[in-house]
Amino acid sequence: DVRQSGYTLIEVLVAFMILALALTVLLRIFSGGLRNVSVSSDYATATLIAESRLAAAGIDIPLRPGETSGTEGERFEWTVSVQDYQPWPGYRSAAKGVGAYRVTVTVEWPNGNNTRNVGLSTVRLRTEGGVGS
Repeated sequence: DVRQSGYTLIEVLVAFMILALALTVLLRIFSGGLRNVSVSSDYATATLIAESRLAAAGIDIPLRPGETSGTEGERFEWTVSVQDYQPWPGYRSAAKGVGAYRVTVTVEWPNGNNTRNVGLSTVRLRTEGGVGS
C-alpha cells in the first residue's frame, strides 16, 4: 500500500471558493466604510454651511420675509427662507412692536443619483423700526 499525501483537486477548489467569498465580503465592508466616510464628510460640510447662513441672517442677509439662495463651493446649494413666525394661530405678542421671524436654511448637494439635504431652523426677534427690521 502506497499512500499519497496531498490535496485533491476538489479540496483545492473548495478552499479557493471559501477564500474568494471571504475576500468579497471584506471588500464590501471596506468599500461601504469608505462610502460612509464620504457621506459623513458631506453632511458635516453642509451643516457648517447651514450654521454659517443662519448666523448671517439679519447681518449679511436681510431679515425680512422672502428667500435668498446661493452656492458654496462647486457642489453645495443653499436657500435661506425668512417667514413671519407665530407660535400658534391667533397669537399676539404682549410687547408692542415686537415680533419674530422663522429663519430656515436648507443645503442640498448631489450624491450619486440622489440629492441629499440638510435643513436647520431658528426663530429671530424683530422690532419695528429697530434692529432686525
